Amino acid sequence: MSNTIESTGADVAARGMQAEVALKLCPFLDTDRLALEPLGARHAAAFFEPLQDDALYLWISMGKPCDLAWLRDHWLGIENRLAPDRQTAWPTWALRRKSDGVYLGRADAEITLDMEASNVGYYLFPAHWGQGYATEAVRAVTQHLIGQSVHRLVATVTTGNTASERVLQKVGYVFTRVLVGNDIIRGIPMDDREYVFVNS
Repeated sequence: MSNTIESTGADVAARGMQAEVALKLCPFLDTDRLALEPLGARHAAAFFEPLQDDALYLWISMGKPCDLAWLRDHWLGIENRLAPDRQTAWPTWALRRKSDGVYLGRADAEITLDMEASNVGYYLFPAHWGQGYATEAVRAVTQHLIGQSVHRLVATVTTGNTASERVLQKVGYVFTRVLVGNDIIRGIPMDDREYVFVNS
């Protein structure tokens, strides 16, 4: 008779995401033109000024960092890749161009306990839009997460952001539905368009 106790969904939820799993979800990644580095406090200085560009916030709901020290502390807090309640992992990458070392933006995801990516996100600083970097980064992140047994990935795009929709479509994400009033941008409720990538 085995002494092994089968884990239930409740057991897994009570334990939360394991630290080693969260870290494994966020290694260094590599593409033809980009190095995807696990984002942390060391990136704050390079990101702070580009994050002040108003154009970046046309389609995304995050706010500008108030100062460099705040950004450094905030990103130090995500280096363990775990949400405070341990119910999700937060793999997050800084996107660095190999040719000159310039940081172009970031990519991230939220991974649930049942290994679904409930939110795949990314942004590029405006100076680097329209050059294929977002597609390259999202493809690398998607392929990596699939390789780590993430079986379903969800991304949302603010209605009207056709450039980001094209990025997801090129990588193989499929439009599923409109989420009415799903986001608040500059104080205004906005609809999102949901895209899903299923590893079948």
